[in-house]
Amino acid sequence: MASIIRNKTAFMTDTVERKTFSILQVLANTSKPLGSIVIARELKGLGVDLGERAVRYHLKLTDEHGLTRLAGRRDGRAITDLGLKELKQGMVKEKVGFAISRIELLAFLTTFDVNKRTGLVPVNISVMRKQDFQKALLLMRPVFSARLCASSLVCKACGGERIGDFTVPDGMVALATVCSVLVNGTLLKAGVPMNSRFGGLLQIRDRRPLRFVDLIHYTGCSLDPAEVFIKAKMTSVTSAVRSGNGSILANFREIPALCRPVAQEIVSKLGKAGVNSVFLIGSVSEPVCEIPIELNRVGMVLIGGLNPVAAVQEAGIEVDSHAMSTVIDYRNFIEFEELLK
Repeated sequence: MASIIRNKTAFMTDTVERKTFSILQVLANTSKPLGSIVIARELKGLGVDLGERAVRYHLKLTDEHGLTRLAGRRDGRAITDLGLKELKQGMVKEKVGFAISRIELLAFLTTFDVNKRTGLVPVNISVMRKQDFQKALLLMRPVFSARLCASSLVCKACGGERIGDFTVPDGMVALATVCSVLVNGTLLKAGVPMNSRFGGLLQIRDRRPLRFVDLIHYTGCSLDPAEVFIKAKMTSVTSAVRSGNGSILANFREIPALCRPVAQEIVSKLGKAGVNSVFLIGSVSEPVCEIPIELNRVGMVLIGGLNPVAAVQEAGIEVDSHAMSTVIDYRNFIEFEELLK
């Protein structure tokens, strides 16, 4: 796959590398060994069509290079420390454009019905130590109250439990927050095409959106921009909540001008369902937060779903965030305030 596989197995094709990379991703997302049947099923959920027999072939290769190990004839394979390292480094060319591909995949997997309020919703997953969780909730509370988040709906899971296809490590607690890709998904189902341009830092002045002060285009980006800005400690969400001035995570989208009425109707229904991700919708062909818009198009600014988590990071608490992680059923959500009771 990446450096190890390419160096030791020069005969491997790019296709083999990509499939092997996907298998390691599946094994890394579980705390127990998996057999080829289960791996094949999980891969299908990721959009990788690989049969049981083919999975066994690729596992033989990863075993040979120490990326996986046999945990028993019946128990299947587990990823090794070397495999985790290889996965983290990744195959560079496979990562190029990952963010935009992930947006498109999650938008397609979104089945949320704004009228019935049922279906699958895309989420970000943030993992932290169990002993830090209650303090983190108190830090996030003002951000949720100020509505500087995609939604006040969340889902909690403890070590060993699962959120979608993500397994929470032992001793940790995971919090799923609604991802702004939900807007993409619901508009897609309504026939509205959306161009996801970039994620960035939106300057807030006097509690109103002013301009984007930094941005990362999704095309050619291997990570979600929100993860980059959080890890680089470039946000000032807490300040934006307290004083009304700061920089928060936000995303920029475009839709055709003719679709604006439909989009406004969908956004209104999303709000009634507890999703307030859309910060503002611009006018036809008019700049939005100092971002120029093409002719006959409309700009949209979406609030980042990881803003509450950014506030926790700003306070010095370590959080491992996985933006655009998975999809979960709308019925699994609870109001954030329920976690504080």
